[in-house]
Amino acid sequence: MPRYTTWDGLTLHYEDEGEGLPLLCLPGLTRTTRDFDYLAPHLPPLRLLRLDYRGRGQSDWAADPMSYTVPNEASDVLMLLDHLGLAQVAILGTSRGGLIGMMLAATARDRLLGLALNDVGPVIEPRGLERIREYVGRDPAARTLAEAAAAMPRHNPGMIDVPQERWLDEARHFFVQAGDRLRINYDPGLREAFLAAFDGPPADLWPLFDACAGLPLALIRGANSDLLSAGTAAEMRRRRPDMVFAEVPGRAHVPFLDEPESLGAIRAWLKLLPGGAGPG
Repeated sequence: MPRYTTWDGLTLHYEDEGEGLPLLCLPGLTRTTRDFDYLAPHLPPLRLLRLDYRGRGQSDWAADPMSYTVPNEASDVLMLLDHLGLAQVAILGTSRGGLIGMMLAATARDRLLGLALNDVGPVIEPRGLERIREYVGRDPAARTLAEAAAAMPRHNPGMIDVPQERWLDEARHFFVQAGDRLRINYDPGLREAFLAAFDGPPADLWPLFDACAGLPLALIRGANSDLLSAGTAAEMRRRRPDMVFAEVPGRAHVPFLDEPESLGAIRAWLKLLPGGAGPG
């Protein structure tokens, strides 16, 4: 199982497959490498890298949950690149992963070939944060994966016409069966770090987005997203008129990335990268 050691002694799990253009996929706040299972079969030939952040999935939990921050996780990404001997990668970031990507654009721009953002931007809507606050760090009430999957349409009303089998896949990604109950697939202490980060005044993240100037950039937005508003997406497009953009109908936070609109945007963005990959 591929692992490497971080600056503070944690060992983190990553996946590395294929050859060619290195594409590092960074998951959402409470998510894992499995975030990109739906996308992977549709990618052109390239080197696909995925990471479980500290405290998530198969990676070590931190002794201090307050280390679960975007700057620390960005440092972990740089250590992964050094571990693999990679000077540069393209980053596709879902939600939290996109924030990490923007942080790296501002602090380690020379390591990036380009950045694609999945339903995240410099303004995070309070309604979306409140929804995340309700579940982050808490085991579900459902006691089986089937029960959890059945409940997901109610908890994700903006996700339209999602087959039940996909919700079951999502339940398998998010939860672990532990006897007669389900547990979350990450350190419950992540809740402490989340509340500490978002209970204060909102940070101005526009400088991070503006630091992406000159990088090939893409944005995918769920049309029903409660985290990335249409207004924020419009301002991002105004500042970067060359940015590849797609809005995915029937999707909230976050698109699965195998929708036709998502795939079209990702493929168009990949072609813009140095040594960019063509369609598979």
